[in-house]
Amino acid sequence: MKFRSLKQSFEPYMDVIIFMVTLMVANYFWKWTMVGDENGAAVTWFGLDVTAPFELMASHIASVVYWLLSLCRDTVTFLPQTHTIRFDSGSGTSIIWGCTGLKQSFIWLCLMLTVRQAGEENQKCSRLWLHKLWYIPLGWLCCYLFNILRIFLISLFIEYHPDWFPILHDYIFKYLFYGLMFGLWVLFVEKIRPKA
Repeated sequence: MKFRSLKQSFEPYMDVIIFMVTLMVANYFWKWTMVGDENGAAVTWFGLDVTAPFELMASHIASVVYWLLSLCRDTVTFLPQTHTIRFDSGSGTSIIWGCTGLKQSFIWLCLMLTVRQAGEENQKCSRLWLHKLWYIPLGWLCCYLFNILRIFLISLFIEYHPDWFPILHDYIFKYLFYGLMFGLWVLFVEKIRPKA
C-alpha cells in the first residue's frame, strides 16, 4: 500500500526523473566507454578503433565552420590536415573528435528512446514510436546545426579574445547545448507525444 502511494506521489514527475537519469547514465556511459586523445589520433570504444567516423565528422565540421567564418572575415585560414582554423591575430581553434556533436546525438537518442507512453500503461504505444521515428532525426538535425553555430561563434569570439575560450567552450555553449536538448524533449513530451 505504501509503495502504491509513493508511486502515485512521484507520477507527475516521472518524465523529468527519467530524463535526468537517462541524461546522467548516457553521459557517463559515453565518458567511460569512448576514449580519445586531444589531437584525435585515435578514438576507441570498448577497445575497438572507431576513429574513422569521428575523423570524417571533425573534417566536415571544420570545413563548414571555416566556410562560415570566411563569409564574414578575411583574416581566417584553414589547415585541413589538422582541422585547425587560424586567424591573423594569432588565435585559432582545432576541431577534435569531442567537437563533432556525436556525443550529444547519442544522448539525444537515449533521451528519446526512454520517453514513455502517456496515460494508461496497457495502451498500444505504436503511435508513440511513429512520432519518435521522425522526431529523433529532427533532434539530430537540431544538434548538428547547433554544434556548427556553437563552434562558429566560439571561433568568432576568440579571434580577439582567446582567453574567453574556456568559459565559452566549457560552460556557456556546453550548457546551451543541453538546454536545447531539454527544450526539444519538453516539446515532444508536452505537445507531440500522443495522449491517452
